[in-house]
Amino acid sequence: MRFGLYLPIFGEYADVRVLSALAQDAETAGWEGFFLWDQVFMEWPERLVDPWVALTAIALSTKNIRLGTLVTPVPRRRPWKLARETVTLDHLSNGRLTLGVGLGEYVQEFDDLGEPSDLKVRAAMLDEGLQVLTGLWQGQPFSFAGEYYRIREALLMPTPVQQPRIPIWVAGQWPNKAPFRRAARWDGVFPLNRDDYMNDLSPEQFRDIRSYIDEQRSAEEPFELVLKRNKVAKDRSEDLAEVAAYEKVGVTWWVEGISPWRFGWSGSGEWPLALMHDRILTGPPRE
Repeated sequence: MRFGLYLPIFGEYADVRVLSALAQDAETAGWEGFFLWDQVFMEWPERLVDPWVALTAIALSTKNIRLGTLVTPVPRRRPWKLARETVTLDHLSNGRLTLGVGLGEYVQEFDDLGEPSDLKVRAAMLDEGLQVLTGLWQGQPFSFAGEYYRIREALLMPTPVQQPRIPIWVAGQWPNKAPFRRAARWDGVFPLNRDDYMNDLSPEQFRDIRSYIDEQRSAEEPFELVLKRNKVAKDRSEDLAEVAAYEKVGVTWWVEGISPWRFGWSGSGEWPLALMHDRILTGPPRE
């Protein structure tokens, strides 16, 4: 089991220097991953920071921790621009980038900006976008003719540090099956709870996810099963017991949500960043 953190980019977190400092502290405390939300607008008026600029600062201020987005809505990105950004960041971090992808969620990022809002269209754009992205990563002239993207003899250099590609984790709401069939074609899955977004999926649900993914995969390469951990344990022994239960059913990453909702709303109109910082400094729940 590997242990990571999953942070928002708004409120008190909407500061590249703050996120960079938190990443440094996370690395020192023994966390192995530091992942950011990827949004341009929220459901409510709020200041945000660009996650890709923040990840650039994080890559420069850390040495070993894996970093990336959870998740980037590929349908609102030009895949060739995303290809250039990801390769640049992969080189800057010496091969530590993971790209989390999904359809996107907020109407403020699609309908209100004139982007396609139909989920089936966005799903098709995600699949095509990933083909374009990984095709451009190959360092050979690449052409593509899809319904939404067309490329003629495009050559992107250099190639990523990581081979055969930068790892791609696909998000999906369980028990919807389509995102998990998509995830099985890539390098990992980031399951979300469709029925209660803020509640963790149980070990039993992850066992079912693992079984379903295994049915869909023919490749024997390693595949990451990522737990989005929202629950606040009463003590470390409870966390350790939970780690054992999830590890038993095949979970490979424990990614804790470090967000304003972890300990509840402060009531003062401020996000409880100090509490989140304390949690980071405590370190991951390992023996």
